[in-house]
Order: sequence, then structure tokens, then C-alpha cells
Amino acid sequence: MTYINFDPFKTVEQFARRIQEFANEFEKNINYDFNENFRPRVDISEDEKNVYLVFEIPGVKKEDVKITISEDKVLTVKGSKERPFVNKEQKDGEVQSSEHTYIKAERRFGEFSRSFSLPDNINTEAINAKYENGLLYITLAKIEPAKPKEIEISVS
Repeated sequence: MTYINFDPFKTVEQFARRIQEFANEFEKNINYDFNENFRPRVDISEDEKNVYLVFEIPGVKKEDVKITISEDKVLTVKGSKERPFVNKEQKDGEVQSSEHTYIKAERRFGEFSRSFSLPDNINTEAINAKYENGLLYITLAKIEPAKPKEIEISVS
């Protein structure tokens, strides 16, 4: 009797990999970014003592960035990035705006907001933020999470 090893998931995996390779080859020169607003990229890492977030926000002024944390431990970073060459002048009480005509515009501008749910082991009282060379560094200190209360019930 001959046994044949058949793994149906292996075939599906190979098919998915081939489709992904085709898609990667097809989209090399196509940008599918339909969102017109600026959305900064972020790296998140951790070590034994801290969680680190690094936002890439070149061209954003430090005073245009707002960092908040809610009671339910959601960290939010908001800000805005203005397009250069937009002149706003005040004439007769009205703001007049003149803008360059762009031949090609690949960079994104506008308001942004990124939110992250933080784990229970983050000390919300010990958060540091530093802005340097277009990068926003946020350091979140870890703490030992509170152990759940245990109530002993006597059996009668």
C-alpha cells in the first residue's frame, strides 16, 4: 500500500504566495495611497523598562504637535503639517490666500491624528516626549501591573 502525503493548506499557501509575488511585481510603479491627508509613520519597540514610539513628522513644527492620554489609556498624537508656498494675506479684514500651481506633488500635508491603546503595564504619569530633526520620540515607562484581587470564600 502506498501512502501519499497531502496537505491542502500547503497548496493554498503556495497559491497565496504566487498571488502576492504577482501583486508586488505589478505595483512597483503604482501608488495606491488614496488618503490625501498626511499620516505619519511610527515605529514601536520595547525593552524591559520602556515602550518607545518614534513618529516620522518632518516639516511639522514642535508647537503644532499635541500629545494626550485618555483615562482609558489611549495615547493620541495630533498635529498638522502645512503646505509650503501658501501665502495668506489679510486685506480689508479678509484672509486672502494665493497658492502655487504644482506640477507634481508627492508629499502629504494637512492634519493628522494617530491613536494607540496602551497596555495595563504603562505608567501614565511617566511619559516623556522629545522632538528632534523631524522625529518625535515618546517614551512610556512600564510598571508592574496590579494583581487582581483575590477574595477567599469559605465553604460551609
